[in-house]
Amino acid sequence: MSFDPTSLFMIVILVLMIGMMWWQSKKAKKQQAKVNDFRESLVPGKEVATYSGMLGKVVEVDLEKEQVVIDSEGSRSRWRIQAITEPPIVPAYVHDDEVDEYGNRLEDQADQQTQATDASVASASADDGVAQKPIESDVSVAEVSDGESSAQTK
Repeated sequence: MSFDPTSLFMIVILVLMIGMMWWQSKKAKKQQAKVNDFRESLVPGKEVATYSGMLGKVVEVDLEKEQVVIDSEGSRSRWRIQAITEPPIVPAYVHDDEVDEYGNRLEDQADQQTQATDASVASASADDGVAQKPIESDVSVAEVSDGESSAQTK
């Protein structure tokens, strides 16, 4: 039994389409479960946002009518539960003067340097009173015929 390339190609396309439809439905079910869990977790005092951008705290939840009352800076308003979402994550503002070019806080680097210095001082004082000797230089300066000096390693 042999298949011509056209029928084999059609079978592969059909299998791919069925696989994509199954994957999309699985993804949609997960998203719907996440939304339902969020809606069921709405309790008074929880911070929420609306899809239109209003931020506030839940005052009252009516799952039978699918409505939520939100208090936003002293003003209460009633919303459909479908219009409620999690509040946006507000990143902490850090001024450019407080970080290096890689985004690391300068205070953290200063703290690390201070800790390293403190550790080296502590280890130096714990050497049973033996003074440290300076390291002799392995580099000597040699005269070059042009009158310039260059460094050479011993």
